[in-house]
Amino acid sequence: MNAWFTEVQHPGLKLSCQLKDVLYACETKYQRLEVYDTVVFGRMLVLDGCIMTTDRDEFVYHEMLAHVPLMAHPEPRRVLVIGGGDGGIIREVLKHPSVELAHLVEIDEMVVEVSKKYFPKIAAGFSDPRAKVSIRDGIEYVKGISEQYDVILTDSTDPVGPAVGLFAEEFYVAAKKALRPGGIFCAQTESPMFNRDLLRRISQVFERVFTNRRTYFATVPTYPGGFWCFSMGTLGPSGDVADPKRATFETRYYTKDIHSASMVLPPFIEELVGKNV
Repeated sequence: MNAWFTEVQHPGLKLSCQLKDVLYACETKYQRLEVYDTVVFGRMLVLDGCIMTTDRDEFVYHEMLAHVPLMAHPEPRRVLVIGGGDGGIIREVLKHPSVELAHLVEIDEMVVEVSKKYFPKIAAGFSDPRAKVSIRDGIEYVKGISEQYDVILTDSTDPVGPAVGLFAEEFYVAAKKALRPGGIFCAQTESPMFNRDLLRRISQVFERVFTNRRTYFATVPTYPGGFWCFSMGTLGPSGDVADPKRATFETRYYTKDIHSASMVLPPFIEELVGKNV
């Protein structure tokens, strides 16, 4: 099959992947959803023309968004995941024995169902009895609760369409209220190469909203530029250091040393967000 999928990742930048097959495609209530089998990355989930996850590199993103905040918290019991209908974050959250509830709130039911069928290893956590799935608007859900979660994670698409509100100060303020004392909020916050203004703005908002703010990064090959940032706001300690006694589960990217190293920022990112001090 000599067919290719191409994502326009930024003006002047495209990523093309040769396909083995088109496994699924549909228009959901919210977005265009496609599943491809690619030559290099294996199966690939695409929403509105943007790569969400692939078999080959999904572990980097999912481990770093989940384990950095959870390992920074002394005892995470109740965890909320907004978005992330593929289930990768839920899978990683449930590796923590202290977790009693991993609650996924996803607006698009089709993402969950398609992921269960085509990405069973990524969606494996859905079968855990500690996992709960709610199909609803995550922004509205967070606005209506208070002090219910130890950790809140936002696994959103890019800041367009339904996901725009997940990058707004109003949402971060609501998320703070939904955290228990000492809680942690963490979100993916895009590329430091191509979303500089967004990353700068979110850092400034986190400074106002949370007790401590940290930016960290990881390398995700299929995301624009391959260099991806995460922003963490805490109501307690800064979260720079992982609890070594709790690192007993298997990972492919995350380690307690990478936890700390990911917060040592290159100068060009410090220019946007300031120092992690």
